[in-house]
Amino acid sequence: LTMAVDGISPALAIRSNVGIELWNSAGFKSPYVENPQFERDETKFCRAVAFSRNGQYLAWINGKTVRVARTSDWKELCSMPRPKAYHIKFSPRGNYLVTWELFTTNKDNPEGSPNMYVYKADTGEEMFSIIHKKHEGWEPCWSADETLFGLMIGGEAIFYEVDPNSTEKFKTSSNKLGGGRNGLLSIGPGNSPPFLAFYVPGSKSTPSMCKIYKYPALQQNQTVACKSLYQADHVEMLWNKHGNGLLLLTSVDVDQSGASYYGKQALNFMSTKGDSFAVTLEKKGPIHAVQWSPKSKEFLVVYGNIPSRATLFNLKCDSVFDFGEGPRNSCYFNDFGNLLILAGFGNLQGYVELWDMVKKVQIGKLQIPDTTLLEWSPGGETFLTATTAPRLRMGNGFKVWHYSGALLHETDWPKEQELLEVVWQKYPEGTFTEPTISEEKIEGIRPIKPETAKKVYQPPNVRLMNEGKLTTPDGEPIIKSPIPGLPPGYTSQKNNPSNSNRQKRARNKNKNTENGRAAPKPNNEQTEQNSEQQQQVNQQQLQQRQQTKSESYNRPRRPSQKFVNPAANNSDVPNESSTNENKDGPNTQNDNAPFQKQKRTHRGGGGGERRFISTGDPEKDNKITAITRKLQGITKLKGKQLRGELLNANQLTKIASEAALIEELNTLKI
Repeated sequence: LTMAVDGISPALAIRSNVGIELWNSAGFKSPYVENPQFERDETKFCRAVAFSRNGQYLAWINGKTVRVARTSDWKELCSMPRPKAYHIKFSPRGNYLVTWELFTTNKDNPEGSPNMYVYKADTGEEMFSIIHKKHEGWEPCWSADETLFGLMIGGEAIFYEVDPNSTEKFKTSSNKLGGGRNGLLSIGPGNSPPFLAFYVPGSKSTPSMCKIYKYPALQQNQTVACKSLYQADHVEMLWNKHGNGLLLLTSVDVDQSGASYYGKQALNFMSTKGDSFAVTLEKKGPIHAVQWSPKSKEFLVVYGNIPSRATLFNLKCDSVFDFGEGPRNSCYFNDFGNLLILAGFGNLQGYVELWDMVKKVQIGKLQIPDTTLLEWSPGGETFLTATTAPRLRMGNGFKVWHYSGALLHETDWPKEQELLEVVWQKYPEGTFTEPTISEEKIEGIRPIKPETAKKVYQPPNVRLMNEGKLTTPDGEPIIKSPIPGLPPGYTSQKNNPSNSNRQKRARNKNKNTENGRAAPKPNNEQTEQNSEQQQQVNQQQLQQRQQTKSESYNRPRRPSQKFVNPAANNSDVPNESSTNENKDGPNTQNDNAPFQKQKRTHRGGGGGERRFISTGDPEKDNKITAITRKLQGITKLKGKQLRGELLNANQLTKIASEAALIEELNTLKI
């Protein structure tokens, strides 16, 4: 094991809403505990914490000052009075510390004061200050040897030559780039003098452009490589470790093709040899993550709609290895490039895949839900996962894992506090040797909170209904409908006995009516037949209906009947004289004619014309018309009652009011 062999156990700097802490582990399988050598800084306004790249210094902001401690004995070296400092960053070799704070003005100082400062890391001496208004892209650029300092001011790239031994420690260079707006500068690592990339956004008539120069040759005809970028509102520059390859992740806010609501992304490659390629991705969808291998010869892309695809490319942008598809949106190489993590966090369930990049095989699989932070340790064998605020304010804590999948440490953060950030201590390159990947399983500890199977979310009303606790205002329980998609309390008509009885009575009435007999009045007290008898009755009814249909098809049509105007005949009720033609004899008058539906005939119709005789008083005429309509409705209800349909209380009340309506109608006609 690397940490055991090298005898080094990296520390963890922890930032929370109650201050800064430092935790250490005594060994590979020992738990992490608070380091007593580091004086805990208790503050509620800690905005940032950072280690220098070589691991020599630790800096943090406590809301009053920016403090720097030496990692050899964890003693404070210096502090800078910057209460408004918001961000901090060390230079590549850790000799300088840059702070940035929000730019403000007031009546006494309308021009504003510098908001970016450069300090000597070991002494706190102020070396340089400047006004840098933009929060986005505030980080300055350094060369690997810290002799060149560059930043974007007003769309122009300005360079400073750093010499700490001279009187003018940051000397302004005559070399400049740009002059437009919203440009982007990035200095590559590993070369002296360095290569640098400069991005210029396009306009309606010209595309965006990214150019690579070798400092100090910054003239327009001295470009090393150039790439035109179409549909690129934003760009992210990613250099490899050796500084000879550059990836450009471009994006537009609006996809003109309408394929995606979230815009469109593309990936391009540029090299210091002058090559430039567009990276071809086989699956459509967003680009979730891009990362260079620490060996600087390959890069990994996670792309496409979920389940996304992960592919490894070489410096010619050819696909080297495909990891297949899965629920993932992030990737992490360890510092040696021999281990890879593919994971799906955020809105995914936290599946983690561990890959051996030497053999290109998967060696482990985990599920670590609610993870907001993942970072490999400097030794390359273990990695850290954490649940932090403000992304998630519940269940904060951190865990340390071995690449075999064993859990080595777990800390559950107090519920009344918020864990904001956890950072591994850094070390100079070459401190650790590359770990040998083994298939041996390491024995870990049991988790504090065993992972339980998560149930599918149900809204409160559905959950209470399933538990029988959801009731109506009257206190009756609401039963879930057996038919999906229908409202609660709905029951199937096929399973309702009253509906089944109603349908049987209707079929019997239709059969008797077609045979020339009036339907008998249904008997509500009649009991239901058993299933065998019911099947026989249904079979007989089916045969009779088929026979009746055949006879009805060959039967001659009845002559049209002319309906008599009830007002002209001084009838009390809207009535119609209906005939029922019998196939064995002449037409006879139907006994149920007063209760049958009265058909209206219109001018030009084949069934005659009904006229309304006015009384001469418009108010009376309106009342007569209204009462006549009510009586017609009662006639329909009586017909339903005869057919065996069940009526509600309101409908029965209407039928009971028939006599009063007839009496009122006769009074109006006098």
